[in-house]
Amino acid sequence: MRTLFWYIYFGITLLATLPELMKAKKLDAAGETEARDRIAYLRARIWSQNLVKKTGSKVTVTGEHNLPTNGAILFVSNHQSHFDIPLLLGYVKSDKGFVAKIEMLDFKIVNDWMRLIHCIFMDRDDVRQAIRAINEGIEILKQGYNLVLFPEGTRSESGELQEFKPGGMRLAVKSGSAIVPVVIHGAKDIMKKGSLTIHPAEVEIQILPPVELLEGDHKDSIALSQRVHGLIEAALNEKKTSGK
Repeated sequence: MRTLFWYIYFGITLLATLPELMKAKKLDAAGETEARDRIAYLRARIWSQNLVKKTGSKVTVTGEHNLPTNGAILFVSNHQSHFDIPLLLGYVKSDKGFVAKIEMLDFKIVNDWMRLIHCIFMDRDDVRQAIRAINEGIEILKQGYNLVLFPEGTRSESGELQEFKPGGMRLAVKSGSAIVPVVIHGAKDIMKKGSLTIHPAEVEIQILPPVELLEGDHKDSIALSQRVHGLIEAALNEKKTSGK
């Protein structure tokens, strides 16, 4: 019953956002970017929180003091579940868009909202398109908007951290934005990979301190990617070892 109710709620509340979506699009066309952003980010935050709450899950956020107060942020997160996006949108205070799979463009209404919160859409099978998407993301960060990167590229079925795809760290290196690693614990238990059934879960969103860029990172973003991978992996392992 919980799963059926959640999908019904998802559809009804998505349709209910249409009046606000039309208003935000009109503001966008008129160049009223601040008003557009207020509507888009607030709606994204509230809707995302409600979607997570309807799963019956409990969410805690730790490390909020690590969030930079100035400048754009590239959040780099592990990827466990379809719910990672609403979790980060709804429970991490900073406004943000996402580096998303190009398949997300197939989701009507959702893709309009994603554009309004400055998401970028990447086709990893098309190298030229992926480069264009990265360059678009660099410009978005330079404009002061935050982005979330899931450098594993796909959800982890086991929850173990997978290898990071190359290139994503160029977003921060080329834009000068801060890199903030985020570790999501327990989201895989809301909806297992390959399943559409929803279960309540205990989820923690752990915000780690910003990663300092080293001199060589501007020439070799692979080393930077490996450092961030190590930080996220260590946090996952610590959580597993502690059993908390």
